[in-house]
Amino acid sequence: MNPFSSGTRLRDMIRAIRACKTAAEERGVVRKECAAIRAAINENDHDYRHRNLAKLMFIHMLGYPTHFGQMECLKLIASAGFPEKRIGYLGLMLLLDERQEVLMLVTNSLKQDLNHTNQYIVGLALCALGNICSAEMARDLAPEVERLLQFRDPNIRKKAALCSIRIIKKVPELAENFINPAAALLKEKHHGVLITGVQLCTDLCKISEEALEYFRLKCTEGLVKTLKDLVNSPYAPEYDIAGITDPFLHIRLLKLLRVLGQGDEDASECMNDILAQVATKTESNKNAGNAILYECVATIMSIEDNGGLRVLAINILGRFLSNRDNNIRYVALNMLMRAITVDAQAVQRHRATILECVKDLDASIRKRALELVYVLVNETNVKPLTKELIDYLEVSDEDFKGDLTAKICSLVKKFSPEKIWYIDQMLKVLSEAGNFVKDEVWHAVIVVITNSPDLHGYTVRALYRAIQTSADQESLVRVAVWCIGEYGDMLVNNIGMLDVEDPITVTESDAVDIIEIALKHHTSDLTTKAMALIALLKLSSRFPSCSERIKEIVAQYKGSLVLELQQRSIEMNSIISKHQNIRSTLVERMPTLDLLQWEEQQSGSIPTTTSTSAHASINIPNGVAKPSSAPLVDLLDLNSDDVPAPSSSGGDFLHDLLDVDLSKQSGVNHSPNNGTNALMDLLSIGTPTQSSSAISDLLNSGQDNKASVSPLDVLSSPSSNSVQPTSSAGAIDLLDSFATNSPIQENNGPAYPSVVAFESSNLRIGFNFSKLPGNPQTTIIKATFTNLSPSVYTDFIFQAAVPKFLQLHLEPASGNTLPASGNESITQTLRVTNSQHGKKSLVMRIRIAYKMNNKDVLEEGQINNFPQGL
Repeated sequence: MNPFSSGTRLRDMIRAIRACKTAAEERGVVRKECAAIRAAINENDHDYRHRNLAKLMFIHMLGYPTHFGQMECLKLIASAGFPEKRIGYLGLMLLLDERQEVLMLVTNSLKQDLNHTNQYIVGLALCALGNICSAEMARDLAPEVERLLQFRDPNIRKKAALCSIRIIKKVPELAENFINPAAALLKEKHHGVLITGVQLCTDLCKISEEALEYFRLKCTEGLVKTLKDLVNSPYAPEYDIAGITDPFLHIRLLKLLRVLGQGDEDASECMNDILAQVATKTESNKNAGNAILYECVATIMSIEDNGGLRVLAINILGRFLSNRDNNIRYVALNMLMRAITVDAQAVQRHRATILECVKDLDASIRKRALELVYVLVNETNVKPLTKELIDYLEVSDEDFKGDLTAKICSLVKKFSPEKIWYIDQMLKVLSEAGNFVKDEVWHAVIVVITNSPDLHGYTVRALYRAIQTSADQESLVRVAVWCIGEYGDMLVNNIGMLDVEDPITVTESDAVDIIEIALKHHTSDLTTKAMALIALLKLSSRFPSCSERIKEIVAQYKGSLVLELQQRSIEMNSIISKHQNIRSTLVERMPTLDLLQWEEQQSGSIPTTTSTSAHASINIPNGVAKPSSAPLVDLLDLNSDDVPAPSSSGGDFLHDLLDVDLSKQSGVNHSPNNGTNALMDLLSIGTPTQSSSAISDLLNSGQDNKASVSPLDVLSSPSSNSVQPTSSAGAIDLLDSFATNSPIQENNGPAYPSVVAFESSNLRIGFNFSKLPGNPQTTIIKATFTNLSPSVYTDFIFQAAVPKFLQLHLEPASGNTLPASGNESITQTLRVTNSQHGKKSLVMRIRIAYKMNNKDVLEEGQINNFPQGL
């Protein structure tokens, strides 16, 4: 016989396909076989039609297209014999699905077979309908299926019930037609029919509220009795599995009872006794018994409140946790997660067992148990549970430490009873798994430390001890470096000792050693090294005896290939060497950070802003440069490229940004609006007040080259982000270009005539000019303000703005009260640097604000009459 003729037996084709050694060879065999089947279909071969369809089904299971044989299925279904119909219906279920239009052609054949006198043919039709029934077919054939629910043969009733489930899911509005027939199935003695009837009732309850109420009223007691009979039934070999009679029926009945009892107290009360009986009598040493117990627990947790039953159910779950089977323990943990919202106290009794699951070898059980422990923690048990978790952190797997540290940090933050306990636990976490914590965690630790002034000494000593044994934990090193830089004097002098700690002997050199080790450690990244340099700068002021050594350490990074470190090294070396007068003010202790505002920023409830004045905030996203124009520019209507850059005599930028009143150190008494504008005050150098602003000058001098460094960054605020500069020396030039201890010296250069820069009926402003020796680009202007009116001016403020090719710096005015009638004047010194000297003349726009008779007065003007050559 031709091996590829339509008469080839199925087994021969399978043997030929399995003999193929390559995929290409297999495709060739299948292609030839499909060609032979097509030829047989075209010839309308009746003798081998069922054999060809069987071969097509095998080819379909191999993944090859077989759509050309779909009509053969319909022809076989229309045949009179049972063998042909069996192959036809099997092909129908395999080769077609409900989305194909050809399926509509089989509806009539199905209807005839559902009414057939042969029950086996009826069974075939029910099987096919239950597998591929579409909504249209469901509507057409629902009456026949409903009738078959009362058929004499139990196998037909069982198949009809399964087919009914498919119909009500496809067409929910037909559910009401099946309520009464389904309720009748619950009285069946045949377990096969009964289990399908229970499943049909369960699906009806989920689809139809009417069905749910009907079954609650009419069937709850009957179901309870059925379950009770099943539990107490004697040994039945045909249903027995591991010593339990029909566990599948047990589970289906429990699921239906769960649906009926949920939200209904009467139905719940009716089933309490049988649930307790199932929970106590079922053996748990076999998997079948555990499955029944699990469904029983799920039912108890879902029905209306019964405290005793719930405790019993949770105790069953506790036993599950001690089982050696990982699957049983996992489902128990899942169920306990649901149970804790119902009865947390009962779950708490199994806390020790749950903690043991955190240490399990199975990763999925560890993770689920950790989530459950996280939910279990409250104010009363946070200390023992946290201790257990931290103890396990020491021996846990590396891949689990990330999740574990995140949960521990969250718990400590959420339920911390006191700050000292919080600090102790966080230091333990940082010491054991500092490389696994997120940046927000160690930032928060620093914020809490700054808010605990009575614990500063205790914390810095604890960190000193910790870093000596855990120098490879990056987050711990950062916190330790920051705290030693801030509170190094408290570490050396044992300040703020608590009763619970022992004194330690730490010299100034030891403290510097720790920072140097962190700076040079091979695991330290850029952030850690930058923070270490800042800490050294602070210690150079706190430990004068180590200043030279610190200077040498810092100078080692002047040639660093990392531009950030190079710039910091150059700037700090300059501060240590040449600007001791501003160093102590610059490295003062960080102010207390607002803990509530920090938490709100972390949660995203308030935006992060950068203040430029006491009354204005500009939202600046991370990584976006700050706008060069200040609010004063808009106030003066200066918007073009030639617009003067703003300057005034009030507000200190460093004061605004860090909320530190540096004027207290200066000895100069300013009114709120007195002094230079925020932007220009950054360049103030000369008096103590000016010295306190010099660091702002230092940090902002590179702004034109996008090389500025935030004061918060320099002071090592925990939330600062390092900015990669493009110039490392520009910031120092400003400090090096002026002698900060000496006042401005007027020279004996060419004399320039004085001018009346501005005059109105109330005020006259005169300018006197001089030059710095060897610096023709810079002009020193001494402004004299004279009151021409009989009234005293108070809150006097002078503001000025210049184009971009000019740089303007204002010294503080000699006062802010201008006496009447020219009896006394106010003077103020301006320094103007002309980058286009010899090409462009000076030009300036001014604004004067003061109060006269308690009324605000504002005068503005533009000065163009500067002498030539300035």
